[in-house]
Parts: sequence; C-alpha cells; structure tokens
Amino acid sequence: MSAKQSGLEAGLDPEEEVTDVVCDEADLRDGEMMEVEVGDHNVLLVRCDGVYSAISNQCTHYGAPLSEGVLSGCRVRCPWHGSCFNVKTGDLEEYPGIDCLPCHKVKVENNKVYVSVKKRIRGQPKRVKWMGVRDQSVSHTVMLLGGGAACLMCAETLRQENYGGRIIMVSRDDLLPYDKTRLSKVMNAESDSLLMRRMDFFHKHDIEVWLKKEALSIDTNKKTVTFDDGLIQSYDQILIATGCRAKGLDCPGANLERVLMLETPEDARCVHYACTGCRTVIVGTSFIGMEVAAYLLDTSSSMTVIGSSELPYQKTLGREIGKVTMTMLEEKGVTFYMNDAVAEVQGKNRRVKAVKLKSGITIEADLLIVAIGVSPNSEFLKGSRVRMDSKNYVIVDEYMRTNITDVYCAGDLTSFPLKMAKGQKVSLGHWQIAQAHGRIAALNMLCREVELNTVPYYWTVLFGRTIRYAGQMTSVG
Repeated sequence: MSAKQSGLEAGLDPEEEVTDVVCDEADLRDGEMMEVEVGDHNVLLVRCDGVYSAISNQCTHYGAPLSEGVLSGCRVRCPWHGSCFNVKTGDLEEYPGIDCLPCHKVKVENNKVYVSVKKRIRGQPKRVKWMGVRDQSVSHTVMLLGGGAACLMCAETLRQENYGGRIIMVSRDDLLPYDKTRLSKVMNAESDSLLMRRMDFFHKHDIEVWLKKEALSIDTNKKTVTFDDGLIQSYDQILIATGCRAKGLDCPGANLERVLMLETPEDARCVHYACTGCRTVIVGTSFIGMEVAAYLLDTSSSMTVIGSSELPYQKTLGREIGKVTMTMLEEKGVTFYMNDAVAEVQGKNRRVKAVKLKSGITIEADLLIVAIGVSPNSEFLKGSRVRMDSKNYVIVDEYMRTNITDVYCAGDLTSFPLKMAKGQKVSLGHWQIAQAHGRIAALNMLCREVELNTVPYYWTVLFGRTIRYAGQMTSVG
C-alpha cells in the first residue's frame, strides 16, 4: 500500500472524517487537477511532482471554482480575480483573496485515490492563517495610518510572522477595513456585509483599531504623529497608507444638493436610492463611472455619461475596448457626450436641475455623479521630510521604504518601482497591489529584505460581463 498525503497532514489531529474514493490513480496525470466531491464537500484534487494533494475548490475571495483556473507548478490561480494558492499547503500566495484554503488527507491504495475531509471543516472553504499575539515584554510599536487593504495586510503579516510588538491601525473612517471594490458593483450593500474582518478578529490578534481619527502631521525626527483630537502618539516604525480621495468638480454649482461622489458604503447607498426614476448624469468614463452607469441604468429614467476623451478607458485599455464598452452601454440606452467637460451645474432650490457642458450643450439632470479621478491624501506630510513626487504621491523603493528610516508607504498613495516595467515608478490604485504593498512593508519592517514582485491585476464588471487585465496600464492612443 502506498500513501501520498497533502502537506498539511502532519498537523491534523484525529477527528471524525468522511472518506470517499474520488478517482482511479490513472485518471489524473502529473500537472493536472480535477474537481471531486467528498460527501457534500467540493474538493480540488491535484497531482503535482508525483504527489496527490487536495484543497477546497472554492476561492476564498468570491468563491470561484478553482478547478476552472490555471495550475502552474504547485500553484493554482483563480479564474475570476487572480488569487493564487499553494496546492500542497492551501496557503494564499497572491491576492486579492485574504484567507487560505483547508487541506484534506489523500491516500492511494490499490490504484484508487481516497480523499478524507474532517467533518468540522465541511462547508467551511476558508482557513485563516496562523497568527500570533502581542508579547507584553516587547516595547516596540508599529503604527499603520489608514484603514484599507494595505494596512490590514500589513497587520496580518506582522502577526503571521510572530511579531510581538504593539500594532495600532488608525483610520479616519467609521468602519473597519472593507471591500471597496464592491462599492460600484453592489451599491445597496449594507456596510457590515463589506467588512473584510470583524472586530473580534482584531481583538483576538491584539491589533488595536482607532476609528474616526485623522493624522494632521508627522514628526519623523521624534517619531510621533499628531491627530485631529490633539493626541500625539509615538511609534518605532510606521506605514503610511492613507490612500486617495475622489476629485470634485471645479465649476459653478459643484456644491449643489444631489451632486454626489462614490467613496464610502454610505455614499453608494445614497446614490442607489437617490437615482430611482431620476435623470441621472455621470461625469467620468473610468472604471468607476462605467460600473455605476451599468448598475443604475435599470432604475434611472435616463442615463447620460460625459467623458473628456473620445472613448471610455481610452488612455488605459485603448480604443478597441473603449469602443466595445461604449457600444454595449449605448445599446442599453445610455447617451454619451464625449470630448467634453462640465462648465456649470445649474440648480433650482439648491438642487441640481441641469448640467451645462463646455461645448454649450445643456443636459437636464436630477442627479449628478462625479467620477473624474482621485487626489492623494498626503497633505499631512507636507512640512515633513518624507519625499513626494510632483503630484504629491509618496516615493518608495522596492521594499516599500520611503527616504526616511522606519517610514514605509503602501497602496494608492505611493509612487513605486514596478519590476515588470524595469523599475519604472508608477502609481496604481489597484486593490491587489495595495494588499501586496502591505505585506511587503511588513516583511521589511522585520528586516526580511523581500522585494515587491507582483503583476498588477484588475477587473471590472458590466452587465454580467467581466473585463480582466494583467500587467501595466499605460497611456495608449
């Protein structure tokens, strides 16, 4: 009898299990994977380097079937959003997922492959990686400025690497870290449903979270941060990941009621409920603008989109994809005014009633949604020694280090060297990139000397159709 078992077996304690014969040994060649059922549990069976392993078949991000993804060596990539998992350990190796996969025992006997699933993990397709807690004897403090994906992944990585110091995560938001990618896709979602982790998680792993607190300045000589409530907090190492904010219109009428932007779950719900039966106008043909237009189309009485270029996505994905996207929306009834811009927002009784364009065209409107880009939240760094570029993004190296010792930066706020572009400095507001930044920053805080080496990945959804791209977004014709 030969038994080839998954890499997690050594840590399994004896519990009641469900075991099924899932296939013949000859059914799966080396370098192949297949979906199998063990009881009511959906499992991915893989043969890698002559060894069988079994992990949950649902990606921990949004539940995509990994059996439809790509197996490369001992790593499987999710077919939807690119999360990667080690098929031998189930560990997450690439974001945007944040959790690992449970592993199951595999054995081969009499040319039959058997998979055993513990009853306690049936129906639980996720596994949180082991994390340590604070050691009260360690006086070291890491401060994380920002409440997004970069800071969350930094905190988790520190604890996964058994960092025993104090971790303080500070956010000006009133919510724990949440999935911002869903704001323009599920606009009526309750805030609680978007949370990436709940408060008991932070308590369990001794991660302090300060909400509704904003940094006003940083003194890198004294290693202190001053907050809007007067508190001055010291740190030993700090990660700055305060992100970006949506740009508003700079024209008369921009402050009228029902001129809205999309930054928080509350903003998304406000837009969702305000658009019903309205003449809706969207300024901006980026990913956010296009997703919002598609989402609101069925409930608005009319939908108009104003863009500064000839086609949507023209400067990022190119003319061909821009044309396909524009045609798809026009066929659903969306009206486009391209190569134009807003000159004035006209109102009545303090509410928007029309949008006047620079071309002279006037569009009647009950609701105006502004999605014209972002500005970095770096004002509090002015006057500090932290180096920024001409657009006020923080410059970092491949280790997420700024020019100041013990000061790191991550996420949308950074200008960082992209390895696949031969180290060219870029600023990319991608969710998966921010997560990777946070992890790399944590490892280098611990002196691991790990370089950032991840391929940017982004996805958008329009009318159930998904556009995905991997690589560097550059301006194209």
